[in-house]
Amino acid sequence: MKKPLLIVIIILVVLLALPVINLLRWTFQTKKPMDIFIVDKTVSSFEREKHKSLNWVLTSDRFVKKENKTSYSYTKDYYGFMPTRPKKARTWDRNEYRLANVINIADSIDAIYFTDTYGVFFNDWYQGINKSRRSRKLYGALNNTDNFLIKEMKDRNKLVILEYNSFDYPTAEYDSYRIQERLGIKYSGWTGKYFTSLDTLSEDFPVWMTAMYRKQYKKPWTFNKPGVVLLRDRSIIVLEQGTHVNELPVQIVTDSAYCAKYNLPSSIPFGEWFDVIEPRENIVISRFNLGTTPLADTLLLTYGLDNSFPAVIQDPAFQTTYYFSGDFTSANLPMWTSRFKGADKLKGIFYSKKPEDFRRFFWLYYKPLVSGILNDYYSSLEEK
Repeated sequence: MKKPLLIVIIILVVLLALPVINLLRWTFQTKKPMDIFIVDKTVSSFEREKHKSLNWVLTSDRFVKKENKTSYSYTKDYYGFMPTRPKKARTWDRNEYRLANVINIADSIDAIYFTDTYGVFFNDWYQGINKSRRSRKLYGALNNTDNFLIKEMKDRNKLVILEYNSFDYPTAEYDSYRIQERLGIKYSGWTGKYFTSLDTLSEDFPVWMTAMYRKQYKKPWTFNKPGVVLLRDRSIIVLEQGTHVNELPVQIVTDSAYCAKYNLPSSIPFGEWFDVIEPRENIVISRFNLGTTPLADTLLLTYGLDNSFPAVIQDPAFQTTYYFSGDFTSANLPMWTSRFKGADKLKGIFYSKKPEDFRRFFWLYYKPLVSGILNDYYSSLEEK
């Protein structure tokens, strides 16, 4: 056999063997039994994008259910809105827990993660409807039962993680106030998002924002560049690229100590929805920075806003409660990749270099952060 051909065969054998080896490495990796209560009320497709990222991390790191030592299923092991087959029927169910069971739940589980409480609306679920317009709620909102469970988990110093939109519509004002008080933060009422195009003809552009703008400013919507939109009740602020913000307007920046602890980048672009909170006594792990111009800073100041605000906070007392001020778990990932040990070593092939590619955010920020939080907490459980 000629030497070049032999080299090619060896390379092919190695390439074919590596996935098998990494699958075996994952299979025989030590399992970490930890009962995690996942709540996702915003499941508008069978892909379950709003908690799939979390399940990827759980599976990759070998976190399993205590009862049967199996991995968490992203299609079954959560509470909230549950699409049912067949897909074309557009039928759905709900998996809920009752107020009467909260004490037993808090006693038996180790952690709880609210990935999304916004819910599912009529236009999200039924086909042939204009999704860019607001519609009535089918299911959603953080409620009294959720509030009570969070309280009981915090009273037991167990891990609690909540994400963006735990305070805003459609959550009732009283429940919003209670959860803010419980987390020791203050919600400003403002939410925002970076749009790659503010042109109303862009795909999935929320055209209802243009009506808000016309009503507030008494002039037409003329924006067509990328930019950031901030919303509160009936108020809207538009920060267009070039005039108000630079080319990378929304960045998550992290202090060097937490970069080292969780292996996070010092800064990374973020292109999903976020809310603006005051951390009060909470520890700030990361912050949102808006790349604003002096003109935009003056505009923000008139509304009592700053161009920097918390992205991830942690309670200062027991450091087991976290709030992520952004829609962090929206990456639609192939779950099969979570079963290969060392997949993160090849993470560069799973996302593009475009800042708006949300898979990039998952690999470089979300995965190391959540993996670090979960593994630190699991280690503390083992020490008890």
